[in-house]
Parts: sequence; C-alpha cells; structure tokens
Amino acid sequence: MNKRILAKWISLVCLIGALSIIPQLTQAQDDLMNMLQDATEDSTEINYTTATFKTTRIVTGHSIELPAAGVLQFLIGHRFGRLNAGPYEFFGLDQATMRLGFEYGVLDRLTVGVGRSTFEKTFDGFGKYKLLRQSTGGRKMPVSLVYFTSVALNSLRWAEPERENFFSSRLSYTHQLLLARKINDGLSLQLTPTYVHHNLVPTTLDKNDIYAMGAGFRQKITKSITINGEYFYLLPDQVVTKEVFNSASLGIDIETGGHVFQLHVSNSRAMIEKMFITETTGDITNGDIHFGFNISRVFTLKRKDPAEKKKW
Repeated sequence: MNKRILAKWISLVCLIGALSIIPQLTQAQDDLMNMLQDATEDSTEINYTTATFKTTRIVTGHSIELPAAGVLQFLIGHRFGRLNAGPYEFFGLDQATMRLGFEYGVLDRLTVGVGRSTFEKTFDGFGKYKLLRQSTGGRKMPVSLVYFTSVALNSLRWAEPERENFFSSRLSYTHQLLLARKINDGLSLQLTPTYVHHNLVPTTLDKNDIYAMGAGFRQKITKSITINGEYFYLLPDQVVTKEVFNSASLGIDIETGGHVFQLHVSNSRAMIEKMFITETTGDITNGDIHFGFNISRVFTLKRKDPAEKKKW
C-alpha cells in the first residue's frame, strides 16, 4: 500500500476517534460542574447542633438549652434532707426543700424565668441569652455559648429587726457564661465560669464578690436515658466565717413524652445559683448527701409559622 494512502487512513481513523470522545468529554465537564455546584450549595447550608442536653438543667445548674419561642416550661425541683440523718428522719425523707419555677421562651435565643424556693423563702428571676450555637457547614462554630444572669431575694424575717435594715441587703446577683460542646451523639460537656455578688455578707472578712468555675457532662445511655454530672469549684478564701464545700451532683435523666424526670444525689440542698454555689455546707466524705428530683413539663403557648425560617 502506498505510504501516502496509509497516512490518510490513519488520519481518518484518528479524526473519527477524536470526534467520538468529544461527547464524553462534554458529559464529563458537565458532571464536574454539577459536582462543584453541589459542593458550593452544601458549603452554604448551616447544620445546627441540637439536644446538647435533655433539658434546661444539667442537674441543679443551668445548661445551654432554652425553651423554644412561645414555649412555657414548668419546673419542680425537690431535695430531701441528708441521707446520714438516720432512721429518725427516715434518712432525710422527713425533710424537704422545694422550688417551683416557670421559664418562657421569648425568642429562640432568649428565655426569662421566675421561681420561688422554700430555702430561705427565696424568690428568683433570671434571663438566658444564646450568643453562639454549635454548627457545621456554611457556618462552623465548635461550641455553644449562653449568657445567664439572675437575681435572688431572701424574704426571711430580719435576724436583727431592731437595727436599720435595707431592702437591698436581701438581694444577690449571679452572672454566668455557659460554654458547651456536643462531642458526639452520646457525650456533651459544659464549662460554667461564675460570678456571684451578695449585697450583704455576715462579716467584713467575707467577700461580697465570689468567683467559681463549674463543669458538667451528659452521657447518653439509651434514647430516653442519660447520666448527668456537675461540679462547682469555689475559689479559696472567699467565704471565711462558715465552712462551705464545693457543690457536686450526679443524676439520671429520663424522658417520657413531654416530661423530663431527673433523679439525682448532691451535697447541696438549695437549687438557686447563689446558694448551691456559695453556701453548700454538706461534706460528701461525711455522708452529707441529699436525694432529689426535678420534673419539667412544657406547654406550647404560641405556635410558629411553618414558613418562618430560624435565623442566627
């Protein structure tokens, strides 16, 4: 065969082959563009972390959880006396401290609440605002951050009514930052730096401003049961005239429909921040342990418009 004719046949075959793969290259380019577009869309979608804790309390202290906007939560907190009180006090069951409280979601990020405790006949009010929310995707945030502030009013009769007493002396204030991360589906951790101010203290040796650091965890056992724990470390040399101990608590959360039932043990009897953080007198090593429970029930007072989009 003539070399010139052979070269023409080879060129024709190459041309036909090239033309045959053009559609495949075009399809591959379209697939690549679609993949890039999907990746761009996925990167802009924000996936917020939910259910870091089961309810608004870890045990006694607040968690980062808030009721949704328009939701009212009714909370009953109960603590019995010390287990080492013996059979005469039925191991603490003859004694009890109780708190009734209401918490309302003004916004998805803002909650207000009020309560009344039998311990020192104390009224309390608080606010919680979620500053940051753990998320992935288009907005990566490794933690959730909530600011908590409260005021407590001691309504006991004055111990010394003959002296000049001021209403402001009944007040104490608490400020906390709740910093939490849901590590995985089962484990959540929280740190709670705390500042408490008492307008009135027993003596000039005691400090009006008290600082503490709290830590808590939640470990999921089943879909409806978790183990929770918390500990508040009180910085030394702040309360001098009486012996106080760091608050430690361990409990189990059981979710049943619209209720969350919390069973726990703690060396703290009170259930208000300024009390259980700065006034815990129970020594765990001596068996000063209180059994207690929390019951919470939520009521939806204002339903959301399904078309409404949550923005952060």
